Amino acid sequence: MKNHGTVPRWDLSPIYPSFDAPQYARDKALLHQRIQALLKRLEEPLSPEGLLALIHAYEDAAGLAENLSAYAQAIYTTDTQDAKALGEINALEAAGLPLEKGTVLFRNRLKEQKAQVLQWTESLDALKPYRFFITESLKKAAFQMSPDMEDLANDLSRSGGNAWTRLQEALSSATTVLWDADSGEEKTLVSLRDLAHSPDRHIRERAYKAELRGWQSIALPLASSLNGVKGTALTLENRRGWQSVLEKSRFQSRISAQTLSALIAAMEGALPLFHRYLQAKARLLGLRVCAFYDLFAPAPCTGAVRQWTWEEGTEFIAKQFDAFDPRMGAFARHAFACSWIDAEPRKGKIGGAYCTDFPLAGASRILCNFDGSFDAVTTVAHELGHAWHHELVKDLPLSLSRYPMTLAETASIFAETLVFEGALQHASLNERLSLLEGHLQNSCQVIVDILSRFYFEASLFTRRAQGELSPEELCKLMLDAQQKTYAQGLDPELLHPYMWAVKSHYYSPALGFYNYPYGFGLLFSLSLYSKAKTAGPGFQEVYRDLLRLTGRAAAEAVAQVAGFSLEDAAFWQQGVGIIAAEVEEFEGMLRSLTG
Repeated sequence: MKNHGTVPRWDLSPIYPSFDAPQYARDKALLHQRIQALLKRLEEPLSPEGLLALIHAYEDAAGLAENLSAYAQAIYTTDTQDAKALGEINALEAAGLPLEKGTVLFRNRLKEQKAQVLQWTESLDALKPYRFFITESLKKAAFQMSPDMEDLANDLSRSGGNAWTRLQEALSSATTVLWDADSGEEKTLVSLRDLAHSPDRHIRERAYKAELRGWQSIALPLASSLNGVKGTALTLENRRGWQSVLEKSRFQSRISAQTLSALIAAMEGALPLFHRYLQAKARLLGLRVCAFYDLFAPAPCTGAVRQWTWEEGTEFIAKQFDAFDPRMGAFARHAFACSWIDAEPRKGKIGGAYCTDFPLAGASRILCNFDGSFDAVTTVAHELGHAWHHELVKDLPLSLSRYPMTLAETASIFAETLVFEGALQHASLNERLSLLEGHLQNSCQVIVDILSRFYFEASLFTRRAQGELSPEELCKLMLDAQQKTYAQGLDPELLHPYMWAVKSHYYSPALGFYNYPYGFGLLFSLSLYSKAKTAGPGFQEVYRDLLRLTGRAAAEAVAQVAGFSLEDAAFWQQGVGIIAAEVEEFEGMLRSLTG
């Protein structure tokens, strides 16, 4: 197997040299001062000038809090056994509690003078840019408890919901399973999941079974964690007046009920396409039907699976970004050169990938686990898409640069698509089959698996409202959801009952239903990419404008920049149509190979 080259760790020193550095201590002290300044301003009479000053005071405190917290989380997620990092996370949560209270009080102040505030945003130039932020804040004010109750909820989250989140992270990253009895070799759950990409079915099956044993060994504490997270969310959102956690999620996503319905309907309508793809993949693998552990199997007829070095992968990404937008390519090279990415897999580091932003530094950092596969290359591109999105909004005031989960996935999947299409253009017949299968594999996860997670979470909230669920009950809910979406595409006896334990997205009390935004991002970005190909070079500016608007408008208004209507069911079929064409090509290539 080809060596992956020098796989980097990130450099966080430009953010803060260490927890012990004077800069870090200074900013922690400054955070307290800025929060106190915000609270003091909240006691003053509200005027147009006072409102603007209040917003700026909020942004100053919130930006610093985000910078500090992102740093502590970055340290912790690369080593979940780092006690100091965990201590700093707890300390920052405690320090930020008055800011949470200030946010609640700020919304209440807006609510008290709602008519005046709205009139000011219409008539005063300095406040006009904040119109969407203020309007959304007023809506949030309608769904919050009293300041004292919100203060208590935020305080309790440190030992409640957020603590359950960290338990899942710690257990899932540190648990090991015996792999080889003769040598005593053990593998982490993260490394076992990586083996799902092995071309050897025996290894995939063996890793799958070992992984299930691993999750089973920690199922009880993880079930307790999930019950705690979802119970917290149900209690708080009911107290705040939301009809359901899904209603709050839709509000957070800045989409209408009609848009969500159209999206879910499109995802459900695409399921038969993916069943066809999985049945074709089974034929390619010489199987009657695929098992869950075959989902990530590479196409076997292409000879040796190409392994990418880190250097090859990053240069390829930059070139594909260049072809669409030279500014985007230059940005990627800057990120690589400045060690923004931690790509080295190691024990204690969490699995998966994410991008985090540092508002004060105007920079991002990316965590991933690079294994030399093309999928790993596209993961880097995906996270760089997030970073590029941040780059385009970093000069905006903080209140105007916070975009929702749905639109957050658009830039990342668009970037991923650029890299896939670039690879496809220069591929041989066998390479094209492999790439096409890999892309359908990823799309299958974003539509079919994500939809199963959406179904699971909907059922989980219904059941959790009646009481706590055992690990066995959680496994049954997950299997039911997977059978509903994968259907005849997978062997019903070989699914993954512990996917509720695997996916960290379930373990955030404040972010219920962090699943459908990925489906939104895929279908929306495919439509954007399709338009980019027909619109020509000028579309890069439209795309930048669209991303810059994501923190200042509802998703429907953002989509209109590109001429799209999200509430129109026909719009979502554009993205599904691209997937359908890929499935047809994949099936056709298999027919030509088998005669």
